[in-house]
Amino acid sequence: MEEQREMTSLQRLRSLVEETKSAYDQIERELQEIALQLKQTSSEVERLAQRNAQIASQVRQIEINLESYPRQDIKKAYTAAQDSQMRLFIMRSQMERLQSKEEALQAQAEQLRRFLEVAEEVEEPSPIPSDESTIVQVIEAQENERRRLARQMHDGPAQSLTNLILQAEICERLFDLDPQQARVELENLKQAVNAAFQNTRRFIFGLRPMMLDDLGLVPTLKRHIQDFQEKSGLSTDLHIMGEERRLAPHLEVTIFRVIQELLNNVDQHAHAAHVDVTLDLEGEMVAVTVEDDGRGFDVKEILAAARERKGMGLITIQERTEMLGGKVEIESSLGRGTKVRLELPGVVP
Repeated sequence: MEEQREMTSLQRLRSLVEETKSAYDQIERELQEIALQLKQTSSEVERLAQRNAQIASQVRQIEINLESYPRQDIKKAYTAAQDSQMRLFIMRSQMERLQSKEEALQAQAEQLRRFLEVAEEVEEPSPIPSDESTIVQVIEAQENERRRLARQMHDGPAQSLTNLILQAEICERLFDLDPQQARVELENLKQAVNAAFQNTRRFIFGLRPMMLDDLGLVPTLKRHIQDFQEKSGLSTDLHIMGEERRLAPHLEVTIFRVIQELLNNVDQHAHAAHVDVTLDLEGEMVAVTVEDDGRGFDVKEILAAARERKGMGLITIQERTEMLGGKVEIESSLGRGTKVRLELPGVVP
């Protein structure tokens, strides 16, 4: 009976630890978002403060020589000064709100971190049965993917919406002060909304391109590589070998995700000038090759580090490929670029 109570308490502790970890991760993501917003807002405040000082200097010059300036120029100068002060006030208020929120979240994060440290000392790690290892890998892969999507949402659509709200507030305050300038700001807001919409469409395409289901792998890859080249500025070529054909849905998704991940790695880490993507559909095995002319890396070192932190990237690509009966080869060395090749059984739908 006593042993059962101890087991129940341990289970409750583990459940509480998991909930705390989840809350801690959420706060960390929010802090990252706030840090980005503060950086942007601070830069904007600095820019507006400089502009405000320049306009104030102009107004003082006008006041000193008031009779020598036309009435229209005087009105324009005072309107610009009022507009500049209002913008600066709005942005400073936004920065103060962000700083207060950041301080509160940092305090919460510190409390949760201390609890987790104590919990790790109390709870001894228990071995995971071998027959559960595959389930654990799947769960970890899902959570890693969710973290990646959360970061993309915070850095993409969420940040765009924050900027749109700020622009809308500026427009609202300008309607009574300067209707003409308000119309200008509305036009800027319209352009910003359109840009945010296009970014959101690209984000949705990255999550799950609908044309992958409708048209298949090859047309989707052509579209993705075109978008990647425009966004990254990297010269990227796609080579299709063999006759275009549909594969089993799970294979098309896997191949698309692998190429997507490898291209992201090249964009973020390789410092390359050119990338070649090859899809070979000629044999029974479907082969994919992504080769860049970047700075390269030590394969053993990078794979060991990736396994240690249980991250996405090459390790995940290896695991997914091997689970589908395929294999992955990675060739790279410092200063000589990187070549990743994988082969998968070409199952047809």
